Amino acid sequence: MTRRVVITGMGTVNPLSSDVQEYWKFLLAGKSGIAPIEQFDTTAFKVRFGGEVKHFAPEALIDSKVARRLDRFSQFAMIAAIHAVNDCGLDFKKEDPYRSGVIIGSGIGGLNEFEEQHTRHLKDGPGRISPFVIPKMIANAAAGNVSIHFGLSGPNTAVSTACASAANAISDAFRAIQWDYADVMVTGGSEAGITPMGLGGFCSARALSSRNDAPQLASRPFDKDRDGFVLSEGAGIIVLEELERAKKRGAKIYCEVLGAGSTADAHHITAPHPCGAGAAQAMVMALRDAKLNPEDVQYVNAHGTSTELGDEAETKAVKQVFGEHAKKLAISSTKSMIGHLLGASGGVELIATALTIKHGVIHPTINYQTPDPGCDLDYVPNTARETRVKRAISNSFGFGGHNCCLVIGALS
Repeated sequence: MTRRVVITGMGTVNPLSSDVQEYWKFLLAGKSGIAPIEQFDTTAFKVRFGGEVKHFAPEALIDSKVARRLDRFSQFAMIAAIHAVNDCGLDFKKEDPYRSGVIIGSGIGGLNEFEEQHTRHLKDGPGRISPFVIPKMIANAAAGNVSIHFGLSGPNTAVSTACASAANAISDAFRAIQWDYADVMVTGGSEAGITPMGLGGFCSARALSSRNDAPQLASRPFDKDRDGFVLSEGAGIIVLEELERAKKRGAKIYCEVLGAGSTADAHHITAPHPCGAGAAQAMVMALRDAKLNPEDVQYVNAHGTSTELGDEAETKAVKQVFGEHAKKLAISSTKSMIGHLLGASGGVELIATALTIKHGVIHPTINYQTPDPGCDLDYVPNTARETRVKRAISNSFGFGGHNCCLVIGALS
């Protein structure tokens, strides 16, 4: 018999807030975290805005020497993990280190460090490259440093499946506890892709919204006038724990992780399958894993990136899976307010989904102004909605055709 898994801690760093409860308050208020980019001069770029984490000061929680040896994406992960562990109330010094692990995803890893050191190499030669460049930029740096910080010697891996990275990491951590490889897992995703190369690359790919005159209106999932996603950064980290163990210690339990499904589109390196076939199958697998029927679900936290092809493909996928019940589902996109955090999205969005179940309120999809005939479901437009949600789905889809679906529910 597989073991049951619950969420007992949550932490985030994102364009709206680095405090989970404030993040939730802003989501319900329909507040946008999108603004002009300040980290570097964007004058020459076609797109000059994004979802930056403003006034970020990791030294408030981690030693300044340690912080200097971490790329920005690892700093995000570390701060979010510290918040999540504090939230769950565990003292890992009193836990079996080999029964506690870390799995954190990132789609890109230490892009900022790579760019800085490449510039130094071109200017001053290879002898001036920092000895820390490799351990700072590798995509597993976040998972490794979080495990070192807390002394966690259990399962420790990193997942890189583009924008599905955090969701796949959470899925793997869920399995580690289900199958008795661990009792506690710190998991989620982190990304810091707002760099000159990151922004420039997505601009060249024509993937981004170009509403420089109205950044806060740029991310508009499922709206007919959507013109691309908004590049953002941050981290979403949760603590997963075996149910009986959590109950025994009197832990605060947000909700239960019920199932997960993962597929590949096997179609195109950047475009989704036009019929949403892979996304639909990931949802089918997750529901089967959770032992649920489609009509048992009340809410879908959509991948909802605000791209023309992506939003329509996801709508088609939902219809395939849920049939007539699709019309009764509430669907909303967290990205309408925080933009697209790439490999961190699944973590930040699962936190929002868990809070939806806990509080009985669905955050809106903001900037929804003009209905699209190809996206004709209930996207909870512009205003939060009070309603009881017992079971929900969180979708994450990434370049390369990676699809991951997580199912969570109220503890029963």
